[in-house]
Amino acid sequence: MSYVNKITGEIDRETDGRAARWQAHRTARHEELLKLARKAVHKLGPQVSMEDIANHAKTSKPVYYRYFGDKEGLRQALSAMVINDFRERVIAAGLAKEDEISALHAMVSSYLELAANSPNLYFFVTSAPRCADDESAGALSTFFEEASSLMSERLLKLYDQRATSATLELWPRAALGMVRAAGEQWLRQPDSANKPALPSLAAELTNWLAYGIASTRTPKTN
Repeated sequence: MSYVNKITGEIDRETDGRAARWQAHRTARHEELLKLARKAVHKLGPQVSMEDIANHAKTSKPVYYRYFGDKEGLRQALSAMVINDFRERVIAAGLAKEDEISALHAMVSSYLELAANSPNLYFFVTSAPRCADDESAGALSTFFEEASSLMSERLLKLYDQRATSATLELWPRAALGMVRAAGEQWLRQPDSANKPALPSLAAELTNWLAYGIASTRTPKTN
């Protein structure tokens, strides 16, 4: 927005410049506060309070309230940031592989690695229900649409399908839910000898996606 001198009718370049610098400062500060909040959640856990986040960032709660409104506003902004990170890396992993199984495996592995790098952050941004005006809802929808489209393309090539059936079109989105549910249960499991390692889980989930759960089980013999 340009500021006009009421007397001369000319654009006030000085005021206009100050406004632009102030907006740039606010944008930079917004991003800085988000990054500091991300570190606080990673270290302190998904139930962290606004006071804990502010203390960890070495600032005050009013600063966070001024930029984000409340904790829900902060969660939405942080969710959008984290979900976009997931989207970029998971989609890039899938696109980097030429054959179908490798692409599916790369997407699953990337997703699990990102979640495992910070379970606290993952559950902070995914645990709360989303409403239509949630800032992160658009980012999540875009992620699901792009991931579903890429998975659908790879699965159709795997099965050499030239036309999709109504049922087959449902599978990629359902598969995303399966990978997410399995991944979250895996994240919550305590470390033990029975907990699968990430590479093992990624390989098995990929087989489930491509061939079904029966493909990973040895038939019983009489």
